[in-house]
Amino acid sequence: MTAVIGMVAFILVMIGISTSAILSQVLYVNLGAQVDEAASSVQSRTAFSSSAESVLESARSPDGTLLVTISGTRLTGAVVDDEGPRELSADDLSQIADSLQSSDTLQSSDPYAQTVDLANLGEYLVRIYPAPGGGAFLVGLPLSSVTGTIGAILTTVALVTAGGLLLLAVIIAIVIRLGLRPLRAVADTATRVASMRMEEGDVSITERVPADQVDPHTEIGQVGTALNTLLDRVDASLGARQRNEELMRRFVADASHELRTPLASIRGFSELSLRAMRQAQDDESRQRVALAVETTEQSLERIQAQSVRMTRLVEDLLLLARLDEGQELVYGSVDLTRLAVEAVGDARPAGPDHAWTIDVPDRPVELAGDASRLHQVVANLLANARTHTPAGSEIAVSVAHEDDAAVLRVHDNGPGIDPSVASQLFERFARADRSRDRKTGGTGLGLSIARAIVEAHHGTISVQSTPGDTTFEVRLPAKPADPA
Repeated sequence: MTAVIGMVAFILVMIGISTSAILSQVLYVNLGAQVDEAASSVQSRTAFSSSAESVLESARSPDGTLLVTISGTRLTGAVVDDEGPRELSADDLSQIADSLQSSDTLQSSDPYAQTVDLANLGEYLVRIYPAPGGGAFLVGLPLSSVTGTIGAILTTVALVTAGGLLLLAVIIAIVIRLGLRPLRAVADTATRVASMRMEEGDVSITERVPADQVDPHTEIGQVGTALNTLLDRVDASLGARQRNEELMRRFVADASHELRTPLASIRGFSELSLRAMRQAQDDESRQRVALAVETTEQSLERIQAQSVRMTRLVEDLLLLARLDEGQELVYGSVDLTRLAVEAVGDARPAGPDHAWTIDVPDRPVELAGDASRLHQVVANLLANARTHTPAGSEIAVSVAHEDDAAVLRVHDNGPGIDPSVASQLFERFARADRSRDRKTGGTGLGLSIARAIVEAHHGTISVQSTPGDTTFEVRLPAKPADPA
């Protein structure tokens, strides 16, 4: 703002100086014309044989008119004041004579136009004219009117400049204050957000730059828009973080439950085996030894089963971690049609009370991928359909080649998926059935593993569900049906 005011002040001062110079020149020209007019009046009405004072008395001249007659070496002079013509002193005449001989007093291109500064009268503009009958005479008018006018002009310019600069400063301050109001709103919003605690817990950022301070058509308004967009994304990220933390806590609780049950079984059966062995050592009867052997054998079988269960859970977690790192896939040519037929054949014995159907094309639907992992995807989808549908439900599997994609669908006519959990169905540790029953509840890793494997193959997995109609769809990049 200071630079703008300084520039405006410089411009105004230059305009004032230029105007004063032009007006000064005009005033000097006008004063010269007045001198010519006074000289013409004197010359036309008066004979110059008498003194300058008598000449001014015989001619009507304005106040301040100066007349000096020159006849040979004789000089006479007079000036008109409030009381009429008055004869000049010898000092004034001597000073006029000295000034006329100096070329430094010339003020214009007219050699007869000069200025003289008289100690008793002030500064005058004078011109020399030839007198009738020989000789010459000098007529002058005071410069006080010119200097007074120029002084008044300069004073007016200075006052107007100062007032204009003050008004300009006020206007600029108001404009800047109004223009920066959105920026202050942005700063206030940022300050309020910075004071919020966002380290933990369910954090929601509700602070936003007011809508009346956001204008995408101005630079400052765009700052407010950008901050609101940033706060929206941060708020969404905090919400996602909170949901992930809740899922993680739920998974820890579920995993603890899943691991606690087999660990408790292993501990119980191991203690039972040890007790039976000790009792057999104390009582060496064949019956006691046989009973100990039988108890130990059963316990070891149960320990093995629970170990397998824990191993499966740990392997699922390791598989997810490796898929996140881009590992665990061994690519080869995969026939999705054959893979689906084998998966349905494996699933039928586990669900004999379900109706299984499969629809595959005559030609193989081939793609590049990891056959064992893709088989795991289909197996997980079939197990999910079998587990979450009642006995007698129909489960249909279809494979198709659509455009450049290999598509596998698993459909069932079960009760469907609760809409409240449908959006989180493929999230890790999420469970459509919140129970811990082994028949319907699980670790919540099956569908998340399926999604991780499909996405590692650059494909997509989705679900559409209504009561009586649920379809999981897997789309994978397929080899061209016609190589040509």
